[in-house]
Amino acid sequence: MESKAISARLDEDAQRALAELEATGLSRTEAVRLGLLAAAQQLRDRSRLEEEVAALAADAGDLAEARRVAAMMEDLRDPW
Repeated sequence: MESKAISARLDEDAQRALAELEATGLSRTEAVRLGLLAAAQQLRDRSRLEEEVAALAADAGDLAEARRVAAMMEDLRDPW
């Protein structure tokens, strides 16, 4: 894939983050690439987690089991 140059205006938080990454020895280009890849992965991970939570919330059997376990734990709890 062909490389593409971009420009961006960085606010103070982004400038500090870039400086932290550069302090590890990364070049500015490497730091920006790493940041973009990490942000995209985080979004994919969040999306997968949201899908998993929705699937679990829609699983009547799983919800019933969770309620049974919660009730059992409540029964085992010491009274104050």
